[in-house]
Amino acid sequence: MLIRFFYTLILALIAPLLLFGLYKSKPNKPKFGKRWKEHFGITPKLTSNQRPIWIHAVSVGESIAATPLIKEIKKQNPEQPIIVTTTTSTGAEQIEKLGSLVEHRYMPIDFGFAVKGFLKAIQPKKMLIIETELWPNTLHQVSKFGVPITVVNARLSEKSRSNYAKFQPIFNIMEPCLTNILCQSQSDADHFESLGVAKSKLAITGSIKFDIQIADTVKEKAKALRSELGEHRPIWIAASTHEGEDQIILEAHQQIIEEQPDALLILVPRHPERFDSVYKLCVQKGFTTTRRTHSSNPVPNTQVYLGDTMGEMLVLIGASDTCFMAGSLLGQKVGGHNMLEPAALGIAVVNGPSYYNFKEITEELLRHKAIRVCEPNQIADTIQLLLKNSSTRHQQAQQALMVAENNQGSLVRTLKGIK
Repeated sequence: MLIRFFYTLILALIAPLLLFGLYKSKPNKPKFGKRWKEHFGITPKLTSNQRPIWIHAVSVGESIAATPLIKEIKKQNPEQPIIVTTTTSTGAEQIEKLGSLVEHRYMPIDFGFAVKGFLKAIQPKKMLIIETELWPNTLHQVSKFGVPITVVNARLSEKSRSNYAKFQPIFNIMEPCLTNILCQSQSDADHFESLGVAKSKLAITGSIKFDIQIADTVKEKAKALRSELGEHRPIWIAASTHEGEDQIILEAHQQIIEEQPDALLILVPRHPERFDSVYKLCVQKGFTTTRRTHSSNPVPNTQVYLGDTMGEMLVLIGASDTCFMAGSLLGQKVGGHNMLEPAALGIAVVNGPSYYNFKEITEELLRHKAIRVCEPNQIADTIQLLLKNSSTRHQQAQQALMVAENNQGSLVRTLKGIK
């Protein structure tokens, strides 16, 4: 109780800064509008009278990971209402694509009164947390309300484990509230256990990110885009770049077009608020640049095609010959992104040296020679190797697709663990 009191006091002191960052207006960032009240527990009731399953997916990445789970739950029980909470407005925008399958609310901030208001309005029968988004007061109030809590697709890198260990007393008050933790890998389970999680609560279900089903409509859109961009020109994509990576990618592309003048880079920043600044950077570097939102038919001499839309990553990847998965060039800052999406599309993948968030997945791909990992100064040579050699590129892509397909089944194990 005393620990939670001091935690709540500290949270109250820093909450204005957190909320300022959350609500700060940024280019291309969806507005919260009047729905900001939901962060404080002033939450509209559901349209259904049945008690819903509550799924929390903090932002875009978690929302995408939750999508196959949501669809499978609804497939097995169409009448089961599901409410999905996100913290960010970009996450909300992603969930809106699911249409009538779910209802969306913003996650209450981690104050007791806010969580109580949410629980009173929503009356969930169980809570599923995607990956590892643990808040002390939320877990306490949900558990006190009699709602079982399962962490789904749970991952805990060594870095995150060390961070939690620094605040072990806080983790100790959260652990009793958790019903189950369904881990992606054995190392994730070991990390949770080292923090004091009871072994009986832990299960290894694998990553539901392996259970990727690419819709035919996505493949058709990718094919159409490829036709617009140029069937025969070499095309590579840098997916989900963070600030500090675009410069490196553009330098690599400059080297590539010196040898392959018709090469095209599809550049996709991770966060929509960076679309404008990345476009300016491309122009400053002297590249003929086309924005996807400004032209569906880029001019033939376009050198950089800026993917400044949300929710089209699979289409953009599918229109490429090879994919560099960003978030992997900034050391310990990001830790990589999910390279299984290009793998499932049959696209050869290149990654930077930092991938601790996807350590097991990357190592599995490396074992089967299904991915190439390179340093920043090796990107141009690695990409060119794949662009010039279609047989090498195809063989690597097929190996990646095999790894993805051989590791599917997590969704079934996860649903069993939830039940």
